[in-house]
This record gives sequence, structure tokens and C-alpha cells, in this order.
Amino acid sequence: MPGGRPHEHDGASHSSYRRSHTPPPPPLPVEVVPAFPPPESEGEESWLWTQIKAEAHRDADAEPALASFLYATVLSHPSLPRSLSFHLANKLCSSTLLSTLLYDLFLASFTAHPTLRAAVVADLLAARSRDPACVGFSHCLLNFKGFLAIQAHRVSHVLWAQQRRPLALALQSRVADVFAVDIHPAAVVGKGFLLDHATGVVIGETAVIGDNVSILHHVTLGGTGKEVGDRHPKIGDGVLIGAGATILGNVKIGAGAKIGAGSLVLIDVPARNTAVGNPARLIGRRNGDAEMDEDMPGQSMDHTSFISQWSNYTI
Repeated sequence: MPGGRPHEHDGASHSSYRRSHTPPPPPLPVEVVPAFPPPESEGEESWLWTQIKAEAHRDADAEPALASFLYATVLSHPSLPRSLSFHLANKLCSSTLLSTLLYDLFLASFTAHPTLRAAVVADLLAARSRDPACVGFSHCLLNFKGFLAIQAHRVSHVLWAQQRRPLALALQSRVADVFAVDIHPAAVVGKGFLLDHATGVVIGETAVIGDNVSILHHVTLGGTGKEVGDRHPKIGDGVLIGAGATILGNVKIGAGAKIGAGSLVLIDVPARNTAVGNPARLIGRRNGDAEMDEDMPGQSMDHTSFISQWSNYTI
């Protein structure tokens, strides 16, 4: 049933769907699948869902091998939350954690919490604008495990806050198994969050991540030992954390800061500063003009501008 719970779709419906789109129509006009960014409006979710469906139609026409998958995952659903819930449920289900149960769980959370839906939209826009490998919104929705891991975490965080902690932890475990991303359900994650590649990311229980943050693969936001309580990093808005970086303890990374790839950070990093090395050291604040200072690393994805400021940098 279109837009319904996960189930085995009838093969005949897929065949008729493919036949009804043969021969393929001419390429979609530019105005149907516009370039990023979208027009400013209050209907961002609706606009984004329209783009995702247009991209899915285009890809189903161009690649018949994907037609059934695209129909089941995108085109049979009436909204972005239903499509995402269906996709997450089928990705994360197991022999004992059924896709129908997960679908109901995800959809109930996205329906009851408009802030979750707004975060989904912001995360999709972030991936499309910051990652040059992201060729479309549907590509991110269907294939980017970092995006999918974040959305599953947002639901597990809701469960944690509702004191449904065994289920929240079970969902965390499935996300770690399937996506190789381990985010504790209690961790607080802002919107516009990009996990680029995502493999090996670990985020601890009391970590807090602001808005418009970008994190590369194999990053750890962890504790320093067996202490309990507030023991994980606090990441400000617009921060960029390079691949393989490790930030340990209840330290604060200020807004607009940059953590170089492979760095080990054990102390606070002030806003707009760059920290590199093992152990990391500060190499100064960007002192450019006001316009440059407004450029947040978490959005610009500029990993290397600090090199010109590092006087003893050698090859």
C-alpha cells in the first residue's frame, strides 16, 4: 500500500510502474530539479520532498535496476517522514527487531516532534551544500549512512528523554552495527549536522554538539577514564572537526573553531581558533576582515587554511 508500513511489494506493481515509464521521458527541466540552494520559503520540507521525488523519478527512468527500490522507498510514500521512516526501518531491522515495529517508532517520533522534521531538512541541506560528493537530496536520503545515523540518533534521543532507555540503547546498538557510527542516545545534537563518510565516529553520553557542525570519519568525542557525570566535549556552532581527531573530556570547543585531522584535544579551544597536533596546540585565531570572520568552518569545510599561519609547518 503506498506510503504504508514496510512489507514485500507486489512485483507486478513494479513491472507496471516500469512499463508506464517506457520509453523514458525527456530529461527533467532545470526548474524541476533546481540547483542548490532552494528558494527561501516557509515550506522548506514540502519543497525538499518535491525535489527528492523528482530526482527519484529521474533515476528510476534512467536506471531500471533501481526502479523497484526507488518506488518502494521514495515514490510510494506521501511525505518525507514516511519515506525516511520506511528506509530507516528496513536498514536497521533484524530477525528480532522487526521493520514494522521500527517503522511505527520512527514515524511516531517524526510526527510528534516537528523539531525532528526541521532537523532532517537542515541535515539534508547541509549535506547537499557542503559535500561535493553529494549529487542530490535523494542520494543523501538513500545512501549517506552519516545522515541516516544522525536521524536514527535523533529518535533514540527522544526515547531516552521519555525514559524508554532500553529501547533507545537497543537502537543505538543497531545503528553502530549497521552504520559504524556510535552515538549515545543521551548526546545532544544540533541541526544542520554533517557526518562526512561517518565510519568510526564515536560520540559519548554527555556530549553536546551545536548547529551547523561538520565532523569527518573516525572522530571521537569521548571521556578520559572511568569518571561519571558530565565528562564529554561540548562543541559550539559552526565547528569543523577533521578526520581522525580525538577530543577527550568535558572540554569546550568554541563556535567557529577548527580541529585539524588527527589531532588530540584535551583542553578548551577558544572560538574561531584552530587546534592541530598530538597533543593539539593552538595556532592562532583567524584575524582576517569581518567578512572572513563570518565564514564558519563547519559550513565552508575549509580544512587547510591554517597551514599559512603555521610558521614551522614542514613537508
